Amino acid sequence: MRQVERSIFDLRRGLPVLIRSSSPQTDNSHPATLVAPLEGMSDDALKRLAEHAGNPCSLIVTRHRLEVLGIDTEHESMALPIGEHDSAAQVIDWACARHPKSQPAADEIANACDGDVAGLSLMRRGLLIPAAITAPVTDERLAAIEARIKDGSLLAIDTDAVADYENNAPYFLKRISAADVPLDDAPRSRFVLFREADGMREHLAIVIGDPEQWADAVPVRLHSACLTGDLFGSLRCDCGEQLRSSVAKIADHGGGVLLYLAQEGRGIGLANKLRAYSLQDEGLDTVDADHVLGFGDDERSYNVALEMLAQLEIRRIELLTNNPTKIEAMSRGGVEVVQRSGVYGRVTHQNRRYLTAKATRAGHWLDQVLGATPEDAEAADR
Repeated sequence: MRQVERSIFDLRRGLPVLIRSSSPQTDNSHPATLVAPLEGMSDDALKRLAEHAGNPCSLIVTRHRLEVLGIDTEHESMALPIGEHDSAAQVIDWACARHPKSQPAADEIANACDGDVAGLSLMRRGLLIPAAITAPVTDERLAAIEARIKDGSLLAIDTDAVADYENNAPYFLKRISAADVPLDDAPRSRFVLFREADGMREHLAIVIGDPEQWADAVPVRLHSACLTGDLFGSLRCDCGEQLRSSVAKIADHGGGVLLYLAQEGRGIGLANKLRAYSLQDEGLDTVDADHVLGFGDDERSYNVALEMLAQLEIRRIELLTNNPTKIEAMSRGGVEVVQRSGVYGRVTHQNRRYLTAKATRAGHWLDQVLGATPEDAEAADR
């Protein structure tokens, strides 16, 4: 697992890594593939990657990004060939521009090999744009690549290690520290910090009230972190008001737990959320903006929340949510959802489109608040 973690950090620093295939070789697989992130890619770096590998590079993108490019596929990812005259700016354009200046040749698009898929998985885990620049290493260049691995200038991992990491990372959650932190609406609150194995994400359990006095079905809120809304009071969403409303509601119910999860922007990270905001300013809704960047409707996994509840010995809950996916995730993970309660913020002119997209595209239960007229929203703003 340590090598995978180090590889993620190297990719976040803009460095390539080598991914070795753990599968038997087929026509669509390669023994070793150099993988580099899209962010910070330059013409020189693109050229060096191809030279080190001894093969041309490809751009690996997701099905959602291919749909934006007008390419239908049943595969979750595909490889777009990068020619020797294609610039880094052009490749980046293919990967994340709303209206690319050029299009890759559709008839040259190939299936992604297992090294490509593993590289894409590492980009997601590192909260980078979900696209990878890859190049299969020729037999002639393999000795030079192995020398770089031996001297520590290049990291190498295999595809099985990446798959194991994806499957098991949420279950290596460690409880790190805890302290009493009295809150305005819940004076008796204790913050318990959990850290994931790779050290990249930390999650908080806000334990409200006396656990000995909790109801049999513990009131629980799964709240994805939203820096812009929770801390700065952004009007683009209702997250901050939902957060504070949930704390007050849990306290009023005699106590329970709010899980504050490091899942900014429905799991795409703050950098990508800001990119998506810029696309929304061009007229896209929140889901379509994420698709342009190559993400799915919702990139979150609630395995970490299930692990936190397990460590807190909570198995029956009243879930404070408007999101049916959270109920399904808890039930699949063995947590019994006895009851659901809605949690709402104000509808404003700035967040109405966002809330409407959540209701119509993701099935969130928001009829109660979206029935408000624009006049009501204007009054609420005042």
